This record gives sequence, structure tokens and C-alpha cells, in this order.
Amino acid sequence: MTLKLAGRTAFVTGAGSGMGRAISRRFAAEGANVVAVDLNAETAAETAAAINAEGGASVSAGADVRDREQVAAAVQVGLDAFGGYTTLVNNAGIFDNQAPLLETDDALWERVIGVNLLSAYVVTKAVLPHIIAAGGGTVISTASVASFVAGSGGAAYTTSKHGILGFTKQLALDYAPHNVRANAICPGAIDTGLTRPFWEADPASLELFSAVPAKRVGEADDIARLALFLASDDSSFIYGTGVVIDGGFLLT
Repeated sequence: MTLKLAGRTAFVTGAGSGMGRAISRRFAAEGANVVAVDLNAETAAETAAAINAEGGASVSAGADVRDREQVAAAVQVGLDAFGGYTTLVNNAGIFDNQAPLLETDDALWERVIGVNLLSAYVVTKAVLPHIIAAGGGTVISTASVASFVAGSGGAAYTTSKHGILGFTKQLALDYAPHNVRANAICPGAIDTGLTRPFWEADPASLELFSAVPAKRVGEADDIARLALFLASDDSSFIYGTGVVIDGGFLLT
């Protein structure tokens, strides 16, 4: 069997849990070297350890993805271990508790925009030159159904996810001549450690999100399988697209 990501190296943010961990493990299972990065260095290390225990190759780094110096240090960890990059997954993200504008203070706005949108700028600027130097590759960013409609987040979250989609489209156009493909994943409700506390506090919201055509909420591995497709040659003719993976949520 040919591994779909053999010989490639991926830098994955938000890799310490949830979708980021699932993406990291699936990439490694398909032959990629994985640099697992998270604000929580311990959980990033746990992801890398799980990959290595499964026969893959991974190193980890703790970094605030808004901080250029910390990101540069994390990038260097991967360069020292694997020599270069072909793949970037901008997955780090946070919620805003669905706060409307007048309930959003400057600190919340700056934090959500920083983690969800500014980080994609900071990390991509740090990793993209290495992808180009390798002859090309892929940049995948986690957007949301909130990239298309309001209601799945508050003012800051919805703005940040609309921004990720615009960022992805412009990146795809600008760097296609360098053999770089950029695409975004746009999840609906996914069962992760980030979402579970909200559903436990408000079971009715879980019932609402489960009432989609698929009749369930998504799982982290649903996202990981899509990320693998977008990182592999299977999606070689897909550029600048936000791929919706929501069980039909936007249809309702």
C-alpha cells in the first residue's frame, strides 16, 4: 500500500487535542513526519508520543501561535528533526461563547481574532517559505460554517472565521505559481474537548446540532480524513476552497 503522505513533513497547530490531534495522527499513519504544536506543550508532547508509539515520526513544541518568536522556535524544532516542510495545518482556534458585539470587550475580541486569524498569518509566514523551498505543498486552515453564515458563534468568532476563508483564497491565488495549494476546512458541530463543555451545560444545544441530515454531530476523525484528502495528491485540482463538513447543517 502506498502511503499518501510518505516523505512529507507537516506542521500542525492546535495539535494537543481534538481535531489537531486527530489530524496529526492520521497524517503520521499515512507516512508524514509531524511537528505537533500547541499552546500546551504537555499535550503537544502527548500527541507526538502517541504517534511515535504507533510507529510514526513526530516531534512537538509548545508555542503561542500569535507570538512570532515562539512560532519561529517551533518551526526550527521541525527543521532540526526533519529538514523542511511540505504541509501546514493552521488548526489552533478558540470560541467566544457566542458573545454579541456589545458583550464583547476588547480583550475577548483581540484574543479570538489573535488565536483564530492572526495566528494563521504569523504561522503561514513562518512555514510557507520552507514549503516553497521544498518545491511546493499544501496549506490547510480550519475555518467553520461560521465562515458563511452568522449564528454559529459571536461577533469575534464569526469575523475570524470569515477572515480565514478570505485569507485562504488569497493565499491560493498568490502562491499557486509556487506549486502551493491552500484550502480551508469548514466544520459544523464536532465533538471535541472544546465543544463538549458547552453541550454539557446546555443539552438542548446538542440536540439542536444533532438534528442535521446526518443525525449526529461530527467526530474529530471526520475532520482528519478531510484534512488528509486536502493534504494529499487526491485533491491536486482543488485551490482556494472552503470545504464544508457539517452533516448538512447549512442545509437546514
